[in-house]
Formats: sequence, C-alpha cells, structure tokens
Amino acid sequence: MLKYALKRLLLMIPALIGITIVSFVVMRLAPGDPTDQVTNLNPQASQQAKIRLREIYGLDKPLHLQYWNWLKNLARLDLGRSFSPDRRLVKDKIFERLPVTLALNIASMGVILAISLPLGLWAAFRAGGVFDRVSTVFVFICFAAPSFWLALLGMWFFGVHLGWLPTSGLTSLNFPNLGTWGKIVDLAQHLVMPIIISSLGGLAGLSRYLRSNALEVIRQDFLTTARAKGLPERVVVWKHALRNALIPVITILGLSVPGLIGGSVIMESIYAIPGLGQLFYAAVMSRDYPVVMGGLVLGAVLTLIGNLLADLGYALVDPRVRDAAFR
Repeated sequence: MLKYALKRLLLMIPALIGITIVSFVVMRLAPGDPTDQVTNLNPQASQQAKIRLREIYGLDKPLHLQYWNWLKNLARLDLGRSFSPDRRLVKDKIFERLPVTLALNIASMGVILAISLPLGLWAAFRAGGVFDRVSTVFVFICFAAPSFWLALLGMWFFGVHLGWLPTSGLTSLNFPNLGTWGKIVDLAQHLVMPIIISSLGGLAGLSRYLRSNALEVIRQDFLTTARAKGLPERVVVWKHALRNALIPVITILGLSVPGLIGGSVIMESIYAIPGLGQLFYAAVMSRDYPVVMGGLVLGAVLTLIGNLLADLGYALVDPRVRDAAFR
C-alpha cells in the first residue's frame, strides 16, 4: 500500500502543474485589473502611477514569464505577497485563518458522519416503515432548504428571538478577560449555529447515498448467512452491512476534502467568521491574484489528496479493490 501511495503522490505533481496553468490563465483573463482598486479610487493617481504599480506587481511581464516566476516561487513554498495595501505574505494570511476554517468544517463533517451513518443505515433496514418515512421527509427538507436561508432563520430565532446564541463573529468582546473554561464556552456558543446549519445539507445527501447502497447490500446472501450463523443483529448491521455499504460514502468523503477550506464561504460571510472562505472571496473581488492562486493551489492539493484517500479507503473496505490495486 505504501508503494501505491508513493506512486500516486508522484503522479500528483504533473496534475498539480496542469491545474495551476489553467487557474493562472483563467485568473488573468478575468475582467478587471488589480491596480484599478487603488488608482480608480484615487483622483490624484496618474497613468504613470498605474504603470509603476503594475511593475511592482510584476504584471508588466508576459504571461508565460509571470507564470514561470510564480511557479519557481511555489517550488520554494513561497506564494508571494498580497496585492492588498498591507503587502503581507500570502502564506501568512492563509495560515492565520486556516485553523478557524478547519475547525469549522471538521466539526461539521463530524456531525454529518455521526448522524448520517446510523440514519441512513437504519432507514435501509427499516425501509417502508415509520422511521424510514420520517427520516426521508427530514433529509429532503434539509437538502431542499437553502443554507443561507437556514442561516438567517437561525440567527433570527436562536440569536434575536430567544437570545440563546450569538449572531456573528468568532468571540465576544470580553473574550480576553474570560478564563480558560469561559473562552471554550464562548467559542462553542459562536460556532454551534454555523456548524449545525452547514451540516444539514451534507447530512441529507450522505444519508440518502448510504440508504440507497445499504438497500442493495441487505439483499446479498452473505447477510442471510450471517444471521443463519446466529450473529446478533447489531453485528450484522454494523460490521457486515455497513462496511460493504461504505464505498459510495468514501467517494463523497474524498471529494469533500477540498471543502475543508472553501466550503464555508456562505457561513463565514453570513456569520462574519474570519476564515479562509471569507479571505478568498475578498481576494477574488479585489483581483488579488497571489491570494487567489494560493487558495486555488491549496484546493487543488486537497482535491488530489482526497482522491488518494478515497482510493486507499476503497482498499481498506473492499478486499477485491485491495488485491487489484496493490498486488
């Protein structure tokens, strides 16, 4: 398995280069210019100032030379400096907000898995029953309701009407004066609503995928044999049925890895959470090419890693895949 993983990691390099080429060209073809954000809002800015600013940003060079310089810096793990007035390093901006976004999305993924796996599996084993019908209505409501609408509704009901939870931000104004336990509680209060709201859509989709695949698995002869051998029902469900129903779920989880950094733009914008989604959205709006490219590279790397993890997950779940891939 280690040899297979190393081989896949090496194949990621040309794929990543291809992704960066397409992303770099598309960004440059987008309308607007980074210098417009500075010169157009300043009536005293002359054409010479705009030309000089393009030279500072390196935008006066041919496109292929710009990409080559950027790629050489990337090989040294240098994502460049932001075009924003602070001129900070892109990697500093990303790592500053990365923990917030990762915590938000990993917690959401944990909620999704903790609820969708038993929900989908038991709905399959109780197909046509009351539990299956009620869960079907619940998940379709979650799937159909727009996340931004649920977020605003949650803010009004739990934040304004009931006053139970904060409506925006990551911490309260008195956060520095709180003790350790008080800081933990304050962070939890600010994150609980975004985590729950962002989990509803993924919960609905994952539980439906698992239910559909589990319905096919429970008709297989090996489950009948397991019951005939006298195995308890919980062993039949959680050990034999779940393991064979997880293959499509692993595919979805692998594709969800890039969402750990970019899947929370709506939640971060609505709840004013200073995460990567908010940073990349602002960078796109201001044509901050280095920050946008940094986000695209990070997303591309996570996508490739997600595909690798999905393939390795197939092998762990299904021995047939393991024998075919690693022999």
